[in-house]
Formats: sequence, C-alpha cells, structure tokens
Amino acid sequence: MKKILFVASALLALVACKEDNENSFTVSGKITNGSGKIVYLEEVPIGTMRPVIVDSAALNSDGTFKIETETGESAIYNVRLDQGMYPVASVINDQPAVELDVVMNKENNQFSEKYEVKGSPASEKMKTFMFAFNEKLQNVYAQATKIDSLHQLNKPDSVIAPLLQARAEGSSYLRDLTLSEIKKSDNAALTMFILGYYQSSASNPAVGLEPLSNDEVNATVADIVKKNPSHSGLANLQKDLKAQMDNAGKGNLVGKPAPEFTMPDVNGRPVALSSFKGKYVLVDFWASWCKPCRMENPNVVAAYNKFKDKNFTVLGVSLDQSKEPWLKAIKTDKLDWPQLSDLKFWESPVVALYGFEGIPFNVLLDPEGKIIAQGLRGADLEGKLTELLK
Repeated sequence: MKKILFVASALLALVACKEDNENSFTVSGKITNGSGKIVYLEEVPIGTMRPVIVDSAALNSDGTFKIETETGESAIYNVRLDQGMYPVASVINDQPAVELDVVMNKENNQFSEKYEVKGSPASEKMKTFMFAFNEKLQNVYAQATKIDSLHQLNKPDSVIAPLLQARAEGSSYLRDLTLSEIKKSDNAALTMFILGYYQSSASNPAVGLEPLSNDEVNATVADIVKKNPSHSGLANLQKDLKAQMDNAGKGNLVGKPAPEFTMPDVNGRPVALSSFKGKYVLVDFWASWCKPCRMENPNVVAAYNKFKDKNFTVLGVSLDQSKEPWLKAIKTDKLDWPQLSDLKFWESPVVALYGFEGIPFNVLLDPEGKIIAQGLRGADLEGKLTELLK
C-alpha cells in the first residue's frame, strides 16, 4: 500500500486576512535573520495532508508578525516565509493562540536554525519529538555513510560490523521512540505528524529504518479515531485506507501500455511520452515540495548515471504549481533528464491517467511503451535495471 498519508504539497490559494474573532486560531511571533517580506499560514488537513494557504501578512520591520484563520478540527499549520521551500516552523491548533520565536540560519536562510513555541502543548510536543528524532537520525545517517565508504574500500567485515550494530541500535531507538510517542498522544494532528515523520524518514533506504507495516499504520489510525470520534478528516482517512486495502493490486499498471500524455518541458515546449519509444524509460512522478521525492532523487540520479548509456533514460513529471521552485529543485538535485510539468498540482490529468494518490511514484516502460514495473524505490530501481540492461 502506498504511504499516501505523508505527501507534502504546494500552495493552493491565497486567502485574505481575517478579523479577530472568538473562533480564530492565531499564530504570532518574531522571525530573526529572515530575508523574506511575507509570512504565510498553511493549514495541513489530516484528510489530505496537502497544505493550503489560509492567511498571509507582511513581516514587520522588526520581524514580528500575526497570522490567523478560523479554528477547526485538529490540524498542523505551517508557517512559511515568502516562497521558501520548507516551513520555518509548524504548530498545532490545540489552543486558540500560539507564539513563535524563530531564528533563521544566517548561512542558508531557507532553514530555521531554531525556534521556540509557547501557548500550545501539542506544538511543544511535536517540536520536542522532531528535534530528538533528528538528532538521533543524524547519527544513524553518519554511520550509514561510513559503512558505505568502508564497503567501497573493501574493508573486512570485522571493521564494518560495529558500525552495522550501532546503526541497527539507532534505527531501533527511532522506531521505539516513534511508537512510544504515538501511544502517548491523544491529539489527532500530533499523532499523524509523528507517524508521517517516521514513515518519510524510513523512505530513505540509506538510513536503514524499517517502515511501519500497513497493519501498524491501520492500527495507529484506528486508535486515534477512537480517541477523536468526531474528527471527520480522520474518519475519511480511515475509509481511504480501508479502500486501498480492499483494492490492493487492482491498480497495477504492469503489463499495460503506458497511457499517452503531452506536457510542457522547462522551456514550455510540448513533449509527448510516445517520443521516447525505443528506449527503456522511467516515468518519475515527483514535486519540489515533496520531501520523500527529494529524498528519493539521489537514487534516481545514481540509476540514471549508471544506465544512461544503455538505452535508458528518465522522464520527470512534476506536480508543482509554481515554476520557480520546480526549476530550482531540478538544479539542486541535479536531475539531468527531461522534465515536464503543466503546473496544475494535483489537478494535472496525469494523476487520474496513472491512478496514483501519492508521490514519489514511477513506472518503468520498455522500448515498445509497455509498463514493465512500477513503484521502484531505492535499491529496487537499480536492481530492476541491472536485470534488464546487462
């Protein structure tokens, strides 16, 4: 089953600032070292996990701001500066008002160096979990990098074994931490954030985290639904998960001709999928705003560089809505293959055409244009190409 719960998304619509009222949820505070001029509030509903801008305001000269929206079901809210790739902070609407004190990184103002949150116990718990998780995750990733380097140097197993053990212990700690915090949480948004944060991190095969199984995900959702029986977003999510389980395998495209489409490239020129016939083609559906996609991109880059001279190429199809972040991500991630996008976000016709509900998603085409594999991630991609392109 696809992990559709944790897809980040692009901006949908600007909504005018609202007057203060008793049903409002307010986020105020200060952003230090920020180079932006506009601060946005994005709601991330549990039912879709696709951020929608619900308010915006000019950042005052001293970095202070105030943004608000109508209160509603438990949800995560991102605070984003201008068109930054990542939020500067995230909060939960468990209280009517939340205060933030954000310090941006001086070397890279795309990222916040640190932030403090007041007035929202759920937001504080979310931040505490995220920082604890990230600290241990960095150690696990460093061990994974060392292991890879030692393998390339053909070092003996006796040298690598201690690092493998340390990585395994770190990965186990992160899994236990996640399950423990999920068990303690009564807040729907907090639970889904923790679950999504772990699953997103586990999507990177280099780290070695074991993703939570479909049964564990379903059990987590069922438990939080019991704790929040009136939360419509959770109820809809549970229905979607059940439908996916019931329809497992029905959406398999393997063995079928790839549905044809034509879409503009980075220069606005129309490009048809059929123009790539004669080659093995990985049609890679992604977006600049999708964290799991960006984490998977190095694997696609490695596969492309290894097999591009063996009648193989990649065709990127982005669900971005704005051209600038799309082009920036292409350059940053070094995606040196044709890239297409109609900049229609989830309204792009290719979503329904290929029937996927989450990204990253891909299909592998043979030279005749028939789909011979789908959903190839991490080592599976290189393994399949090695099998085909000896």
